[in-house]
Amino acid sequence: MKTMEDLVIKRVIGDETRAVDMNASMEAVENLLRYRFKDRRLLEEALTHSSHPGSASFERLEFVGDAALGLAVTNFLFLSYPDLDPGQLSLLRAANISTEKLARVAVRHRLHSYVRHKSSPLLAKVEEFVLAVQDEDDLVPYGGVLKAPKFLADIVESIAAAVYVDCEFDLKSLWMIFRGLLEPIVTLEILQKEPQPVTLLFDMLNRKGKQIDIKHWRNGQKNIASVYVDGKFIASGSSNQRETAKIHAAREALQKLSQLEAKDTKADEVCSVINGVDENETAKQKLSALCGKKRWAKPIYRCEFSPY
Repeated sequence: MKTMEDLVIKRVIGDETRAVDMNASMEAVENLLRYRFKDRRLLEEALTHSSHPGSASFERLEFVGDAALGLAVTNFLFLSYPDLDPGQLSLLRAANISTEKLARVAVRHRLHSYVRHKSSPLLAKVEEFVLAVQDEDDLVPYGGVLKAPKFLADIVESIAAAVYVDCEFDLKSLWMIFRGLLEPIVTLEILQKEPQPVTLLFDMLNRKGKQIDIKHWRNGQKNIASVYVDGKFIASGSSNQRETAKIHAAREALQKLSQLEAKDTKADEVCSVINGVDENETAKQKLSALCGKKRWAKPIYRCEFSPY
């Protein structure tokens, strides 16, 4: 017999409340994956947030899914690009399993609507992100206008873990079942068309003779990356994945350096105008003094535009 906890999740948007049937949610996810779970309790756990009382949350599965999905993507890229060096493979993997990428997967398939929780602030963040990305292209390799809520990426990872465990930890089966959900996959060609922020940052600063250093450390489960230029701190970024944290930091650094460069350019223009005025006035004063001394007529000034 179904209990109220099994049947109903309350999601609050303003003053509206609507009920979501967990069995209906699990069936929708199974249809999306084209996979039937042998142990449906795994999927139920994967679709339960820690704010929902009396039920195991997806946190343990998300922990497994993060690693399993990362390894599955790594295997796929290793086989797809036999001549690619480890650095480029790392960039490709980061682009395909970043929080931004997985959050957009969740939004594209409306996975967030199947999760039971009791957190209005969480829902507000999700709705804000959904509105922000609705006009984006199908593929955003390095994130868009709004930082993705980690909750959305957690859903994808927890569902991946549910599949992985249900398949008796068969990584090949996980990839065959889950790959379609991750489409479109970020390819090397896509990365080459849209320069990666870290590469762009190094190229820009190397051309200017600047020394750049990106330092890493961990804060709990988070990887932190900080960008230093000529020993001066510029920006930092964080993520569960080291490479993704590096991308966040580089993107933030590019933005800040662009703003500083724009301010410096404006300041130089102002100084040029001021200096130019001062020099012109000094020349005029000298010429007027000379004309008075020689008893010449006062000089008349006008602008002439040369065709050359």
